[in-house]
Amino acid sequence: MTKIVRRRAVLAGALAAPMLARRGWAKAYPDKPIRMVVPFAPGGTTDILGRIVAQHLTDAWGATVVVDNKSGAGGNLGADIVAKAAPDGYTLLLGTVGTAVTNQFLYKKMPYDTATAFAPVALFGEVANVLAVHKDFAPQIKSAKDYVDYCKAEGPGKVTFGSPAVGGTGHLAMEYFQALAGFKVEHVVYRGSSLVLQDLLAAVIPSTMDNLPPYLPHIQAGALRALGVSSRKRWFALPDVPTIAEQGFPGFDAAPWWYVAAPASTPKEIVRKLSDEIVKGGKSEAVIKKIRDAGASELIGTDEELAQHIGRETAKWKKVVEAAGLQPQ
Repeated sequence: MTKIVRRRAVLAGALAAPMLARRGWAKAYPDKPIRMVVPFAPGGTTDILGRIVAQHLTDAWGATVVVDNKSGAGGNLGADIVAKAAPDGYTLLLGTVGTAVTNQFLYKKMPYDTATAFAPVALFGEVANVLAVHKDFAPQIKSAKDYVDYCKAEGPGKVTFGSPAVGGTGHLAMEYFQALAGFKVEHVVYRGSSLVLQDLLAAVIPSTMDNLPPYLPHIQAGALRALGVSSRKRWFALPDVPTIAEQGFPGFDAAPWWYVAAPASTPKEIVRKLSDEIVKGGKSEAVIKKIRDAGASELIGTDEELAQHIGRETAKWKKVVEAAGLQPQ
């Protein structure tokens, strides 16, 4: 072998080595425990979904996936831990629409850049908000359209609705609905859905727009009337309640959602391996049952579909926040 040929062979080997190493890494991944950061306290829907993903990866790969609850700042604290972690696939985020989209419009200081800090991995679930009223409130109101007409007749701010937080998913959904339908109600803010529910059942407030699960038993028992759900399609647990969109407000979609992400610069081979497995699991009957048992519904998508979803949701909620005049706090 001539010196020139030998040098070319050495150079080709040197160039190929990193690619082979990356492929080998992807093939071997995971070979140590994975940390799944859930940016909310244990016991809530976000936590449950994080544990469903973790368990599926454990079962599928024989890997150890440890759920780590790091709550605070609407999910920003936990998300920031993942944003600053090594981009090697061993630290993941089970995030919400807040950590991916809306928090950037509601917080003056974000610890991470929402647009660049993460590598999208997979969509995993969603939950409907419900527009509900006390059973004795204005009996003639049977639908979301009836509610809008009633609020318009009463005048701006005369009807109140409760939700757990300024800038929360229920509040933003109602702001979106008001902008779309052209009416105005007064927001009563509570420290948690349980307190909203308490006052709604006692008729202290007449209506709410909030995540459906806590209200579902009371709707089924007849103590509350569900006027519409905020999801794109009818909710599996309330099939007879129409979506708000199908009641004359086309395009309305305000269902909070969850996803899995990794730190930015995580190798594409690792992201794709994670995405493929999570999507595969999310479409299985066993995992769908677990998601629905948690009060959510499956919303499964690949890394590319998640990136597209984030783009659409960012444009939508930016307009809603601006129209509502909400100022970052």
